[in-house]
Amino acid sequence: MRIPRLPAVTALVAAVVLVGSTAASALGPTAEQRLDGTIVVAGNTCGWTNARTSADPPNALSVDRTSINTPGGNLSCAGGITATLNNNPAFTFDDTAGTAKADLIDITGKMSFISCRYKATNTIWNRDGATRKYVNQAFTAVKTSGSFLCPGSVTTAAGDASMLFH
Repeated sequence: MRIPRLPAVTALVAAVVLVGSTAASALGPTAEQRLDGTIVVAGNTCGWTNARTSADPPNALSVDRTSINTPGGNLSCAGGITATLNNNPAFTFDDTAGTAKADLIDITGKMSFISCRYKATNTIWNRDGATRKYVNQAFTAVKTSGSFLCPGSVTTAAGDASMLFH
């Protein structure tokens, strides 16, 4: 029996919430209060569209997990990976520095019968030019529960995830 590639699950778990695909002006108002996302993990793509946020950047906001997770949202992954966001991440923005900060990202990833839950705290994101796209600085997510086959932590390299508010 072949054991699934766990790094794909754990990398997804660390970063699934964080990738975007549409543009909005950093200086102009954004009215939709939405977040689209995509991430490629070990050759597998995960994505969602139109997650709801509680405000528009640069105001502090939270992302509604029910608008990402199915059935209310449309998060889907190729390659047999599934993911669930367990919290509503809160983001703060520093437009002068061109950064965003997420307080906590709590994700469960599943592949076949293996489930792994990870948390990453205080992740920092750099704004991409004059848009509302943010690219991650390197961060590590720590395993909080799951199979003994799940690594104890997983690191997402700088630039491997991004998010875009619209």
